[in-house]
Amino acid sequence: MDVGGQAVIEGVMMRNKEKFSVAVRLPDGSIKVKKENSTHFPKFFNVPFIRGIVGLGYMLYDGVRALTWSSNQSLGEDEQLSKKELVLTVAFSFVAAAVFFVVIPFFSAKLIHSDGFLFDILDGFFRVVLLVGYMGGISLMSDVKRLFQYHGAEHKTIYCYESGQKLTVENVKTFSRFHPRCGTTFLFLLVLLSIVAFTFIQGPWWVKLGGRILLLPVISGVGYEFIKLGGRFRKNIIIRSVLAPGLWLQRLTTREPSDEQLEVSIKALKSVVN
Repeated sequence: MDVGGQAVIEGVMMRNKEKFSVAVRLPDGSIKVKKENSTHFPKFFNVPFIRGIVGLGYMLYDGVRALTWSSNQSLGEDEQLSKKELVLTVAFSFVAAAVFFVVIPFFSAKLIHSDGFLFDILDGFFRVVLLVGYMGGISLMSDVKRLFQYHGAEHKTIYCYESGQKLTVENVKTFSRFHPRCGTTFLFLLVLLSIVAFTFIQGPWWVKLGGRILLLPVISGVGYEFIKLGGRFRKNIIIRSVLAPGLWLQRLTTREPSDEQLEVSIKALKSVVN
């Protein structure tokens, strides 16, 4: 069964279709684990292209839950967001992504050249620059660097699990911190797909902008299917070529973890698969 995950504050969240686990390193040096059932969508949504759109929302929902809990552990608290607050947070994430990766590049390109093929090229170029610039900028922050170490720990641990090797620190540390089924790769793939898809939207500026926003779920669904293929056929040269830019970008969003961080990641994964 496929396992995914994400870095959280001083820890790692691991997730499969049935449950998810969050393991964090507490200020006293001990490891605390929280395990819950994963939020999953009804079976009639489990069809190609549709499942990617719906699944992304559910993964964000669980991700926010995990991130909130991990943050509270560092503060010595155990508060929970309400269901309404979680839904609003996920909705805000989608709106913020649309503004940052669609609206801002669109009007930046429009200021330089308002129509034609050059506009589409500039629009895509600004989208790539914003994504890489954002990732590069936050990677310079000390707290984010530590978060990115846990991101690297998550990837290494999943790679070790997928290889069938025993989950020990010594085994896990030998694996790569770059994984094809990563959110970073997914984001970059969406940017690349959008550059192609948005060139087909023609008309007044409001049609172009509205079409870009409406196409985001469709592009997300296509990107999700490609990421799944990337995990299954990662040795295929075509798949590897398409995913390569996203893997390069992971050099910004992952860092080599310490043994102590690997222990946390292993604890999280064992709580899900055992």
